[in-house]
Amino acid sequence: MLVSAAQAEVLLSEDEIARALSHGPWPPAFEPDPSNRVSGLPAAIALGEGLFSDPVLSRDGTMACASCHDPAHGFAEPRARANGKVLLDRNALALVNLPAHRWFGWSGDTDNLWAQSLTPIVNADEMDQDAAGLKQALVTSRWADDYAAVFGPPAGQDADDVLVNIAKALAAFQETLVTGPTSFDRFRDALEAGDLATAALYPEAAQRGLKIFLGRGNCALCHTGPAFTNGEFHDAGVPYFITETRVDTGRHGGLEALKASPYTLAGPYSDDPEQQGAWAVRQVRPLHSDFGTFRVPGLRGAARTAPYMHDGSLADLRAVVRHYNTIDMERLHADGEAILAPLGLSATEADDLVQFLRSLSDDQP
Repeated sequence: MLVSAAQAEVLLSEDEIARALSHGPWPPAFEPDPSNRVSGLPAAIALGEGLFSDPVLSRDGTMACASCHDPAHGFAEPRARANGKVLLDRNALALVNLPAHRWFGWSGDTDNLWAQSLTPIVNADEMDQDAAGLKQALVTSRWADDYAAVFGPPAGQDADDVLVNIAKALAAFQETLVTGPTSFDRFRDALEAGDLATAALYPEAAQRGLKIFLGRGNCALCHTGPAFTNGEFHDAGVPYFITETRVDTGRHGGLEALKASPYTLAGPYSDDPEQQGAWAVRQVRPLHSDFGTFRVPGLRGAARTAPYMHDGSLADLRAVVRHYNTIDMERLHADGEAILAPLGLSATEADDLVQFLRSLSDDQP
């Protein structure tokens, strides 16, 4: 049922409007990370921004964070799988809208942003750095004085503390990478204000796509809230074989890494004396059904960050819609969730859904 005959260009029902409102408002207000004492500190943000694009973080001085997280590509990269010292197993996730997450990375192997920021630095297949080498590189770099202004002189600090401090500066910068309001938000905010004339300016194709997203497609079951993600882990029916003999264990392996890490919210490097959020890492337990599941990415800005899925196997948004439209049920875990089924959309309906998804990315970067 339409909202009214007088505003026939607003295609959503009252129930659909209520559900659309749950995807905002946007952007969210900034809240400092209590586990990172320099969260929101301008000097730390500036230091993190500088380090983000500097290969000084890598052992051989050839790789920076921006090597795989290109600002011109929505802080993701156009390759299907990231390339470090070797071809890596996964696509580089976009580093936008991160503060709301509880888990980080495709497999949730960290529970905070600064730990996720140090992971590629010490990974032998990526920057291949260690704490001692990173400290030495920092002390002799152009960033030594900027680091000292935030954390104190690095020369007299323990190398592990320097590593964590650098990661916290990187995290402070990444917290600022929040996408702006889009045409969807103008539509959503107009609906909330009861301004149906302004809401009707949102293209009807995008409205029809939103109706599919909220209803028949059931996309909002996992892509919830203002960031369009529930932040949890699901089986999307994408193959998790990396080669014929090697698999990506997804969340299952991520939990093993999380439990072994000293850099969690429950660990000694958190700056939060209350250890807020530490209950999650203490209580979470691996399940067999976690095998081959991956974190649900947010959809804001997604039109700028192709390709998609943990392995980069879907080239564009149309390929994503086509995947869910004709999903192979045989690929889903027998002991996992039963929330997916082929959508069976017509070509026009698939186009409408793509138009809605694009409306989550039409802000100015």
